[in-house]
Amino acid sequence: MSGLDGKKIAIVGGGPGGLTLARLLQQGGAQVLVYERDQSRSARVQGSALDLHENSGLAALEAAGLMDAFWANHRPDLDRLRLTDAAGTVLHDHPRQMSGAGKRPEIERGPLRDLLLDSLQPGTVQWDCKLEAAEMQGEQVLLRFAGGRTAVADIAIGCDGANSRLRELVTPIRPEYVGVSLVECLVRAGAQTIPELWELLGGSALIALGGERTIGMGTKPDGSVLVYVGLKTQDTAARESLEEASTPAQRVAWFHANFEGWSTLWEPLFREAVSMVWRPLLVCPADQHWDAKPNVTLIGDAAHVMPPYAGEGVNMAMLDALVLSRLLLHEASSAEAIAKYEAEMFARMQHMTADTMTNTEMFYAPDAADRVVALFRRFGDAEMTRFKQTTKNC
Repeated sequence: MSGLDGKKIAIVGGGPGGLTLARLLQQGGAQVLVYERDQSRSARVQGSALDLHENSGLAALEAAGLMDAFWANHRPDLDRLRLTDAAGTVLHDHPRQMSGAGKRPEIERGPLRDLLLDSLQPGTVQWDCKLEAAEMQGEQVLLRFAGGRTAVADIAIGCDGANSRLRELVTPIRPEYVGVSLVECLVRAGAQTIPELWELLGGSALIALGGERTIGMGTKPDGSVLVYVGLKTQDTAARESLEEASTPAQRVAWFHANFEGWSTLWEPLFREAVSMVWRPLLVCPADQHWDAKPNVTLIGDAAHVMPPYAGEGVNMAMLDALVLSRLLLHEASSAEAIAKYEAEMFARMQHMTADTMTNTEMFYAPDAADRVVALFRRFGDAEMTRFKQTTKNC
């Protein structure tokens, strides 16, 4: 197994990227442990559905031998994205490509995590391990977790998100705030609690745009609705006033104060939400670079966090896992593997980050509705062209 013979690999973070990496490395015979901060696999409700792309997320699952499990758990009902304005007027319905060339089928985060967890050897994931610090100890990496637990690894890979503690061993470069924040909300029993918006949502997904603001909605299998409220803001006033809004009436008032000109149609989201969490959006510089370390590296958001407006976050994390695992399993040393992986990752993410930031600016521009609708219409035209070419060649 070349440079991995007898070496202990620590993967910090049990999201899709970290678990995919663990699966791929175990297939090659590597000795791997995943350290995850959650207390158990059921400790935290997973977020919105994910669309996986042919040449990244799906390619990683294919290499991991998990495509049958994926298709058994994907959501074919999430086949449309509806775009509206601030009044709720439908501007465009974008059909999602669920099969064929260019497909981007959707899966819930929970089932994706479960199928990855189920593919690992028993005892691979060490639960309730929140990394607090990491340091070099000779040629090994010492990991210090909350509660006093420690672990030593020959190779450490950070998959622990935008606030990665392992990143501090790799680079002083820190993610930056992009000037946009999301409020993540959950509304239970959408058909009963928000019937008018449930009908507008149509059982799939929706994005409303206007006034440098967005509201995104998506259905969950249990009938609840996950909502992401986005606003362009550089100060703390909106966050502080939201955190002070403890009643439904106060949350509705917060909506009107921060979404000036938006219809009362959206009020029920704020009245019925059972949780509201503020999430500032971060990005790593598109041209970031650091000198490769011989036995420490990063994947996913720990390496290159960016806003969600290209749908590439989880796909890039899983592609990172695919590229890194192949190199670790075939190069003569971990140092060579990590250097080659990071060179590929920097080049790939420079373009991806730039494109994502262009999209982020567009979604929060004064003319966002016109520009985003035009973008998705171009996507639809390109998908139809691909479909016609595919059927013609059959």
